[in-house]
Amino acid sequence: MQNQSKTLSKTGEPQWTILKLLKWTTSYFNSHDIDNPRAAAEILLAHALKLNRIDLYLRYDQPLYSSELSDFKVLIKRRINREPIAYILGSKEFWSMELFITKDVLIPRPETECLVETVLSFLPEKTDGTPKRVLELGTGSGAVILALAAQRTKHLFFASDRIVKAVELAQKNARHHDLDGSINFFSGDWFAPFNNDINPFDIIVSNPPYIPTQVIGRLQPEIFMYEPVMALDGGEDGLQSINHIIRFAHLYLSKTGYMFLEIGHDQKSEVEKIINSCNQFKEIVFKKDYSGYYRIVQMRKSGV
Repeated sequence: MQNQSKTLSKTGEPQWTILKLLKWTTSYFNSHDIDNPRAAAEILLAHALKLNRIDLYLRYDQPLYSSELSDFKVLIKRRINREPIAYILGSKEFWSMELFITKDVLIPRPETECLVETVLSFLPEKTDGTPKRVLELGTGSGAVILALAAQRTKHLFFASDRIVKAVELAQKNARHHDLDGSINFFSGDWFAPFNNDINPFDIIVSNPPYIPTQVIGRLQPEIFMYEPVMALDGGEDGLQSINHIIRFAHLYLSKTGYMFLEIGHDQKSEVEKIINSCNQFKEIVFKKDYSGYYRIVQMRKSGV
């Protein structure tokens, strides 16, 4: 690539075309064990050229200039260094919403859409005049609370995160989707920003850290090298944050309030023990994600 990028035709035009560059980059990514090499090549080249992916094939024989090649080369190096595409682009789609993403927050995962789907099934589109109060703990980029607020406009939404920059990013995403007036954002550690004598919440939802500390270093480089450890690390057993939320949530829930949590794919039995031991919830249901793992747990305050 380096040699050919300097080779010009008699008219001074570069020899690299979009199609040729896509083929070369796909092969290069594949040789470096980059996941989905063709898609990665397309996404990054489209970003470098400020085009949609489909435009790459509409202009497959279009030559690139040296400045365009230089810009693309920078992106290739970042991906070869295992930086996730979402951080390279500064954005990620979730629930058909394009979100700004920085290294201050986790990259939203497809399985978390299962969490949104589950909550929506308990949150009516219409109200009887009394909107539900919905709180998300550890909002990160705001992906979950924004998806809920966009789908259920009649209710009241609240979101918190202990990382101030994450809250600022979530607010930015809310403004981007004209939802900044629909969500109240706070900064603080779990329930710290709230008093339990205020109006209780009808729904609490969270995707807390649930990776055991010793496992983080064995995850894909894209994860342990770039994503914020604080948002991944669930303590020695991966259950530290989950345990804390379950044991204190009842103080902030209405008498018949619900809580929904995303958990690790192998944590069902341990999470069930925590819920049963605190004796504050009933109607406990575990739901599987798209891959068949128990990923979501829903529970209702028992009123005890």
